Amino acid sequence: MNSEQENQRPAERTGRDGYLRLEFKRRGAETILAKSRFTLPLQVLTPLTLEDGTAYMMLLNPTGGVIGGDRLVTEIRQHADTHVCLTTPSATRIYRTSQQPAILETVISVEEGGTLEYLPDHVIPHIASALRQSLRVDMARGSRAIILDSMASGRVAHGQRWCFTEMDSRMEIRAGGEPVFLNRTKIHPARQRPQRTGLAEEFDYMTCMGIFADGFENWQTLAAAMDAELETMPHVRGGVSLLSRNGCVVRHLARSASDMTRMNRKLWDAARELALHLKPFDHRKY
Repeated sequence: MNSEQENQRPAERTGRDGYLRLEFKRRGAETILAKSRFTLPLQVLTPLTLEDGTAYMMLLNPTGGVIGGDRLVTEIRQHADTHVCLTTPSATRIYRTSQQPAILETVISVEEGGTLEYLPDHVIPHIASALRQSLRVDMARGSRAIILDSMASGRVAHGQRWCFTEMDSRMEIRAGGEPVFLNRTKIHPARQRPQRTGLAEEFDYMTCMGIFADGFENWQTLAAAMDAELETMPHVRGGVSLLSRNGCVVRHLARSASDMTRMNRKLWDAARELALHLKPFDHRKY
């Protein structure tokens, strides 16, 4: 091979391909995991069954984080009338990359009458990291969902704020084949300076929570309840927006991870009670 041919050879890819596919079905009053397939670095724990029959499951990455070049794909199917609550045991750490970004892709299908609670812990981007993540949820008639997306400005305890290279996050919710909500967060700290006045300023944690429910009518009441929860923590800044149909969105900024986590739990509990008519449950992850 001559020098010209070597220069044209594509750079060797770093990172790993991970794949996770889950399928949930209804059995009596309970939701069960009917099928499971995964390739490391994606993995899951055996689901727990809550008192109301919900399948409560933790999504894992046992390698401890995501590096540039990783491509992790998750596909989840909920059959009719299933209720699934998905979370993670801890925050997702995105490590430094020299070239390729890390890619996280999640697609969830919720069939008729199904309920999804998708509440992963926040993303922590490390210095010089780059992440492109997407979440798409396809909802059928009579389905409901509470969906959380949170991130930190970096390793705040180490004084690392907005030191990552890129964060590109996309959330798309579709109901009956029609788009209901599209959220795009794209941050290039070197270009945008997120800490400047009018953007994140002194806040280091940001959350977007969406509540979606076909056939639910008391959206004004739900939005007022979400706003009331935000008022209980005046040092957290946020607001509530009603969608044109079948949903509302809550966004807030916090100065600490503990404040963000506490507010997320308060909002989750309120949404669970009002939109799903279910009582709160223990949030401890064990």
